Amino acid sequence: METYEVNKILAGFKETIDDLNRALQPAKLEEQYKALNLEMQKPDFWNDTKNAKKLTKESTDIRSKLDQLQSLKNKYKNLEDWFQLSEEGTEEWVLLEADIDVLQKELKAFEIETILNGPYDSSNAILELHPGAGGTESQDWCDMLFRMYSRYAQKKRYKVEILDYQAGDEAGVKSVTMLIKGPYAYGYLKAERGVHRLVRISPFDSNARRHTSFASCDVLPEINDEIDIDIRDEDIKIDVYRSGGAGGQSVNTTDSAVRITHLPTGIVVTCQNERSQLKNKEAAMSVLKAKLVQEEIKKQEETLKNIQGEQKDIAWGSQIRSYVFHPYQMVKDHRTNYEVSQVDLVMDGDLDGFINAYLKAGDDHE
Repeated sequence: METYEVNKILAGFKETIDDLNRALQPAKLEEQYKALNLEMQKPDFWNDTKNAKKLTKESTDIRSKLDQLQSLKNKYKNLEDWFQLSEEGTEEWVLLEADIDVLQKELKAFEIETILNGPYDSSNAILELHPGAGGTESQDWCDMLFRMYSRYAQKKRYKVEILDYQAGDEAGVKSVTMLIKGPYAYGYLKAERGVHRLVRISPFDSNARRHTSFASCDVLPEINDEIDIDIRDEDIKIDVYRSGGAGGQSVNTTDSAVRITHLPTGIVVTCQNERSQLKNKEAAMSVLKAKLVQEEIKKQEETLKNIQGEQKDIAWGSQIRSYVFHPYQMVKDHRTNYEVSQVDLVMDGDLDGFINAYLKAGDDHE
């Protein structure tokens, strides 16, 4: 890396930090933080536990943002000073280049997290995959996406729980529901909501013909107990049945799997991951809450769309991305036109480029 390149990169860093400063307005955040702390010091603060938890989390989030922003400013200042004292070709220059790479990644990550300021963006994510028409072909594609998202979660150091898994008849999966736990899991993964298209030479076709398969991905925020969702007992029907097990696990010998039907909306959720019927019921209720919240969000979006007079289809069922394995290799997102030719890396969970492009493009495509 030559001197002029480092100069250009450092100028870019300063621009990004200035943008973050304008977006976050640290002086206002400090005032909010102080006001929250005064509120938290009141003797009756914990009388309302739900509100106390909400304010405590808000305070922690603000402090975290302020500390991260200050840390990035300090690192930039240190790099600037170091750059003035270092010379090309020296050991110090090599260390400078390494620290520039580190700060570049940290700035990019913080920039995206600053964009993720929606009401549920910091929540865990519930991700559901369903194959389209086409039997074994699409079920196998659905299984490939299941692996891709599992690998993505692993790279992000997120924890994955399989809430429901329905194996395919010959290969792949009929449906799978995953709970992905980690900071901003929903904020990132909401970019994946939609239909994913695969073009490849089918391994199930003896004539080695090219096939196109589809699978849908739905992503919901996990709704915690602090958010009031009124689900009345008379509005739900609960069925229990024997779980089939997943991924080669032994079949349960008790009726522990749970299916909940929300009668007013017709929404059906199932959970068979745990051997405990109670735990499966709790997990299924959590998914139902998330789906009801999403229904409410959709209603609000529809109302807004009608007010604005937009004709744009915001339904999650529209095709968002194509994965071409043959006759050439390419993965292309149709919302942002972001594309890469390293199909294997994408299928191994390297999704940051697609997700970041979507988030930086804003809400125009939602």
